[in-house]
Amino acid sequence: MIRVVLADDQAMMRAGLRALLEESDDIRVVGEAADGHEAVRRTAELRPEVVVMDVRMPALDGIEATRAIRADARIAGVGILIVTTFELDEYIFAALRAGAGGFVVKDNEPDDLLRAVRAVAAGASMLAPSVTGRVVREFAAHARDRPPSGTLDRLTEREREVMALAAQGLTNHQIAGRLYLSVATVKTHLSRLMAKLGARDRSHVVVIAYETGLVRPGWTSRGAARGRTG
Repeated sequence: MIRVVLADDQAMMRAGLRALLEESDDIRVVGEAADGHEAVRRTAELRPEVVVMDVRMPALDGIEATRAIRADARIAGVGILIVTTFELDEYIFAALRAGAGGFVVKDNEPDDLLRAVRAVAAGASMLAPSVTGRVVREFAAHARDRPPSGTLDRLTEREREVMALAAQGLTNHQIAGRLYLSVATVKTHLSRLMAKLGARDRSHVVVIAYETGLVRPGWTSRGAARGRTG
């Protein structure tokens, strides 16, 4: 069972999200919060698998609340899904840098939210289809706090290949097919490279891939793998 805390300053929105999520047999809403400070407190109290977080909230917004959760060792591993009305690049990039595992827009299809909650609970990244392309094209241009030079030196060649393809949005099965590996081996490479880089989750791997220049805007998944070795 995936336990969820809802954080949104609008009671009607929380009620709607709760009703939607609890239609699924594998998701249960265990708490709610009306602002960012309460979201952090409720997360610490309830230890859910996922926090569904609005961006614009009083007192402390969703981005800062995400940072606060990530800074607390007790709850740093909780998955955070940003759900907002505002499909703006500044929110997308800020959310990913703060440590969110996904970003969906409130007018997406209900099934998109359910998939996103499950993906974030599993430690995967999830972006709404409408924003994924922009993230791929523009992330490097918006990067600010880049990792130190040499960040990727600790990775093996194969780990870099896996990272580049993951950053382009390929699933583990697709990466396995592209590199002629088993899915279990891909998972092992991902686990090892995440440990070496101190990456929180798959979304953090994407951030590091773009900020280090391993992947560049406009590359296809095939081009990313070739570009790394060439």
